[in-house]
Amino acid sequence: MILFSEQAIEDVREKQAEWECNELAAALQSRPEEKPAYETECGIALKRIYTAADVADIPASDLGFPGAYPFTRGAYPTMYRGRPWTIRQVAGFGNPEATNQRYKYMIQTGQTGLSTDFDLPTLLGLDSDNPMAFGEVGRVGVAIDTVDDVDRLFDGIDLEKISVSLTINPSAWVIYAMFIAVAEQRGYDLHKLTGTLQADPLKEYVAQKEWIYPVRPAVRLLRDLIMHSAKTTPKINPISLSGYHLSDVGGNALQEIAFIMAFTIAYCEEVIDAGMDIDEFAPRLSFFFISHQDFFEQICKFRAARRVYARIMSERFNARKPESMRLRVHVQTAAMSLTKVEHHNNLMRTAIQALGAVLGGCQSMHTNGLDEAFAIPTEEAMKLAIRTQQIIREEINVTSVIDPLGGSYFVERLTSDMETEIWKVLDEVNERGGAIKLVEEGWFQQKLADSAYATFKKIDNGEKISVGVNRYVDETSGSAQVHIHPYDDDCTQLQIDRLNAVRKNRDNGRVQRFLQELAQQARSDDINLLPKTIELVKAKATLGEICAALRDVWGSYAEPMIV
Repeated sequence: MILFSEQAIEDVREKQAEWECNELAAALQSRPEEKPAYETECGIALKRIYTAADVADIPASDLGFPGAYPFTRGAYPTMYRGRPWTIRQVAGFGNPEATNQRYKYMIQTGQTGLSTDFDLPTLLGLDSDNPMAFGEVGRVGVAIDTVDDVDRLFDGIDLEKISVSLTINPSAWVIYAMFIAVAEQRGYDLHKLTGTLQADPLKEYVAQKEWIYPVRPAVRLLRDLIMHSAKTTPKINPISLSGYHLSDVGGNALQEIAFIMAFTIAYCEEVIDAGMDIDEFAPRLSFFFISHQDFFEQICKFRAARRVYARIMSERFNARKPESMRLRVHVQTAAMSLTKVEHHNNLMRTAIQALGAVLGGCQSMHTNGLDEAFAIPTEEAMKLAIRTQQIIREEINVTSVIDPLGGSYFVERLTSDMETEIWKVLDEVNERGGAIKLVEEGWFQQKLADSAYATFKKIDNGEKISVGVNRYVDETSGSAQVHIHPYDDDCTQLQIDRLNAVRKNRDNGRVQRFLQELAQQARSDDINLLPKTIELVKAKATLGEICAALRDVWGSYAEPMIV
């Protein structure tokens, strides 16, 4: 960062050397430091002090200004002065009516955007009456079988006035089709709908492990979704590239950003090869990252990610619109950091992680409930999670200045170091043949497994501390009673009854004809499958039937062996 003359930098180095020989040496002699070496969670070495000399090689242009290339200091010129981040707490359990009630409670409490978790059968493209769905219907998210369920899910909610995020991946294109069908049925202007689908297939194969089809057909479905959405629902983000889940399985901060940027490159190449210009769809790409425990590492991660993304879009894909180079990110605090032991400590963990997300410049955020280590959060836990964001926003005055840590010797050095390491990974992915090939080979999976193993070794030997778990343990804390959210045992039968009613009353011949046409289209790579899928959901085809039709064409995915 060229802020000082060469002579001034040399003076700083000389004074630091004197300090190390005098004050520091005396202090170390009387009391040594607790560890021989310090580093971030992702392994970047940390000095004990940073000075102007540590940023002398960083060009001022790397910082720039908020809302301008390379967006290091923020995605928008005014940031939270002009628009606060969206409080987007996720909800989803039981049948659509139960989740709808939770939505309305959270809106009343102050939530400003909706976010939906779906149950495992829905994620895997199975209807609730499929034998493989037994015991999982509505358990970890809401059960969706037909377009009528989506209508129930958003009953009494104006979809033109509130943003909706849909955390769905393998069957994302079907849920999108149902969402569009409901909007059209209600007479909404599709150009006014706002929201985000997760719809990130590659991270499923390497992290979350929820899939239906082989890798390349899954990427084709995303391509079709991006291209259809760009024209039909231009304010909906058709994908949220999800580094969160890479971290959730043990990936470090560098892997989270580098791997997701590699996936971004792969997706963009697919859409461009299909005939769409980068500036036609890149403005609607969005991202989902974790805010984890290493406070400054996480802040610098967000800043480095914006810079890397801007350069990928500008230099690799020749994007011209600033909107195409602006990384917009939803952040969730780290669920994997939550503990069952002394679970009230999770409030403090979440608050600090949320503050890191704000100082890192997020656009929306989900804060975890203190009881999420046990089950779906209770309403009281969700209220406290929302209050956490509101207190940060309204009470502590951190939103008045944009990028308040910008210019810090430490923050700028760490941001630059993280960017350098991210580019090293991206270069390696490129040299090895690209992200899709490496996902099929299991390369990313192996890297994440190795990182997770290293982390758990640190936990086991006490090097990585969890307060109340492996340090400052209170032997009496395990006796606390926790009220958890109950599971509705009637959910499965209700969904099955509804499925039977739909199949009885629809035009089954029309549905079968449409399913055959969808399967035929899937055999040709140059046909977009969204229009036919929308026809199918309007005809009351079920999610399971639509997904099965393509499974018959493409087959299922088998995970490669990693050692």
